[in-house]
Amino acid sequence: MASEMEAAPVLSTPDNRILEEIEPVVSQNATPLSDDEVSITYDIERTLKEIRQARYRRIALQFPDDMLPDAPRVFQLLSRGLDRKVVANGSEQPSNQTPADADAGLTQSVSQLRVEGQTEEKWSPRLYILADTSYGTCCVDEVAAEHVDADVVVHYGRSCLSPTARLPVIYVFTQKTLSIDPVVRAFKETYPDPATKVVLAADVTYSHHVPALYTRLVEEGYTNLFATEVVHDPSSAIPNRTVPESVREQPQRLSDWQLFHISDPPTALLLTLASRVAAIHIYPTTSNNEAVKPLPASTAVALRRRYAILTSLTTVPIWGILINTLSVKNYLHIVDHVKEQIAGAGKKSYMFVVGKLNAAKVANFSEIGGWVVIGCWESSLVDSKDFWKPVITPFELALALKGDAERVWTGAWQSDFQAILDQPATNGDEQPSHGATTDEEDLSDSESAPPEFDLRTGRYVSHSRPMRDPAPRASQLDGSSAAGPSAARALARRAKGDLAMIGGAVSPGAEFLRSQRTWKGLGSDFDIRYDEEDPADSTLVKEGRKGIARGYTVGDATDKH
Repeated sequence: MASEMEAAPVLSTPDNRILEEIEPVVSQNATPLSDDEVSITYDIERTLKEIRQARYRRIALQFPDDMLPDAPRVFQLLSRGLDRKVVANGSEQPSNQTPADADAGLTQSVSQLRVEGQTEEKWSPRLYILADTSYGTCCVDEVAAEHVDADVVVHYGRSCLSPTARLPVIYVFTQKTLSIDPVVRAFKETYPDPATKVVLAADVTYSHHVPALYTRLVEEGYTNLFATEVVHDPSSAIPNRTVPESVREQPQRLSDWQLFHISDPPTALLLTLASRVAAIHIYPTTSNNEAVKPLPASTAVALRRRYAILTSLTTVPIWGILINTLSVKNYLHIVDHVKEQIAGAGKKSYMFVVGKLNAAKVANFSEIGGWVVIGCWESSLVDSKDFWKPVITPFELALALKGDAERVWTGAWQSDFQAILDQPATNGDEQPSHGATTDEEDLSDSESAPPEFDLRTGRYVSHSRPMRDPAPRASQLDGSSAAGPSAARALARRAKGDLAMIGGAVSPGAEFLRSQRTWKGLGSDFDIRYDEEDPADSTLVKEGRKGIARGYTVGDATDKH
């Protein structure tokens, strides 16, 4: 079971840690790469080719934190490659050639002239380095790219390959080296039967080694292998990878295959494939030992924890929707879908755009009982052990909003929200319309509804669905009874047992602010009673503190503080 925090986490840094040295993200002892190694690792030639073909003028280079030291050299190599004059027939000429070089090639240039001529195109591309990302490094940062009005983003390193909303992308996975012989030996020890059905996959940084590994294993006598290729399809049976022909026709037949994965996959991928394939073995690439053995992946504990988290949120009345991306295609559609689901369950939702997610940001909103994050299929899975309230995915939200009798946990898990949008609506998902009901009928339904209990604590929950309760009777503030904008902004005084209202609608957030929040801002540590003071005294100017910070006095007192 997931443990519940008894108090909100401390958001400020303790005084004894202010002067502590922070370890750098990037190792300073790393051996610098040569120009040839940088060209190969960062695929300079292919990048230049795609930029020239599309004639991009403003190119944004997005690097993860661990690759930022190489960013200036990649910038220089790309600048040199683009600093050439491109003529109509596709040939390149250095723009910084000397007059002697120009005279030497004059005869050859004249001999190549034709009637149609070779007109030089005016094209001056500019490169920009995105030093920091607005959200996760696996996603394309269209927000930062639009700050420089970029035409394209070159994304380096690992990527979730989620389709972007606006800008085209050139993906450079930065190929990493791998010795094939140890992998072949480890594979043969793991799968001694040559007839075993195995899918070969790898992290995107090692994906170029899969064809060579497949060829070697076929030579060793294996007959039922499938080598995956990288595709931009998070909704695939194997996210962002091709699948066997039989699986494309019937996705459930993926359970007949085992998965051999090179390098540690993201946790979201493991949870997604846990119920789809027969078994998963991971070949680690972090060890230099060639005798390393593949490790069987076990996701039972992680899946139990996810189910415990969503079960603990079944009685939450107020949900927070965290928008953790502004680049993934159709993210606005899933936001609307989640809002409709929460409203249909009779609960309240508030929307937040937070950028990079951390515990300190979301802990500022203590009225929120649970969070659902809208992001790419990798970043949507958040380990919320250090968070004040749990963070779940849209798929888990659909289960949490169901009743105890309807909720069925099959072990299947998915993170890609596009698959949720593509699912046909079922009768269970359709919410009844409340437009034709009266207050008496709503009151009757509310009173006849079975009581709700927290399954973990056994406590009765009185307002788990506040938006389905009838509008409470409340004496309103001045101006709220009149029509117009003032009525929508007026906060009602609530009678005992009623919920707070704003503009005639129940507001659980306002109710929590009224009854639960104890800190009301600076100066709330003492009471100011203006009603008991003489109105004439309230306009008098009083002498305050004076002096310096290490020795000041208050008023006419002589004691220094």
